[in-house]
Amino acid sequence: MRVFLLIAALLLSACGNEVPKANINIGSIAPTFQAFGADGSAVHFPAAYFGKPLVIRFWADWCKYCEGEMKAIEMVYQANRGKLQVLAINAGQDKATINAFIKKIGVTYPALLDENSAIARSYGVVGLPTTFFIDGKGIVRGKIVGEADETTFARHVQELLQ
Repeated sequence: MRVFLLIAALLLSACGNEVPKANINIGSIAPTFQAFGADGSAVHFPAAYFGKPLVIRFWADWCKYCEGEMKAIEMVYQANRGKLQVLAINAGQDKATINAFIKKIGVTYPALLDENSAIARSYGVVGLPTTFFIDGKGIVRGKIVGEADETTFARHVQELLQ
């Protein structure tokens, strides 16, 4: 029954104005956005990240692959601290849910609120998790849609940092 409700919700959201605005792929300019972190801080992309390699990760706590992958991302993030920025953008959930999940899994990179999924739509996200690897000029250099292991994530990061 739960799967049926999820499928129905996805189909209904695709029928209205909720369809992705873009299909951002390798070579695309990453869409700009402003958001608030789960800690209340304001984030402006690309202004705050110009010149810095950045990973943008779209996720939700109900995504069965997101928890393990976010922990794997933490390992790569810590290994590249100072050279790499990571933003975990939560698609469609509230601050309390995000904070509880981040505390539970123990990641240290920033989690951002996208309660209406506007940022996710601007990136053309159609499934979670989705990860974008963006160079210091704001160009998408890599993209992972769906589940990936730590090795795959680390390879994308190394390519981004070269």
